[in-house]
Amino acid sequence: MTDVGIVCALPDRNAAAEVSQYQDPIVIRQILLTARTIAIVGLSSNALRPSNFVGFYLQRHGYRIVPVNPREKEALGQPAFASLSDVPFPVDVVDVFRAPQFVPEVAKEAVKIGAKALWLQFGVISPEGARIARDGGLQVVVDRCMKVEHARNLGRMHWLGFNTGVVGAQRASTL
Repeated sequence: MTDVGIVCALPDRNAAAEVSQYQDPIVIRQILLTARTIAIVGLSSNALRPSNFVGFYLQRHGYRIVPVNPREKEALGQPAFASLSDVPFPVDVVDVFRAPQFVPEVAKEAVKIGAKALWLQFGVISPEGARIARDGGLQVVVDRCMKVEHARNLGRMHWLGFNTGVVGAQRASTL
């Protein structure tokens, strides 16, 4: 078998202890239950991109999705904005699909526009960006997928018993 040149970069999880403080299930559920408008930074119009799939899912579940990407004119039927500062209405959550080195600037902008939460998607790990957002009064989630967390807490995975204690990985006792 030959290498076809596919490179799969894994997220930097060296800051796992620091990041775990930003994965509180209560905060995640609170954000999902109270948010109405989600600005997705890095949202692509390409249906094959994870940002598009997540945005589409969230849109189908009643959230207003705001594409923030200077390379796009529109995504998911919504006009795209070049930056968070260009969005002319309030945003509840800033969901980030950008490389970690860009997160501190996004976090500063999220604080500036008065967002309520900064959500860094799976693999987007920036302790500095998380601290900026937290210090600015935002709720913060790091290294979690908003679509997966919605499905686990409020969607079909929840209906099937995940996160409810109904379905578990433990085998029943055979006494």
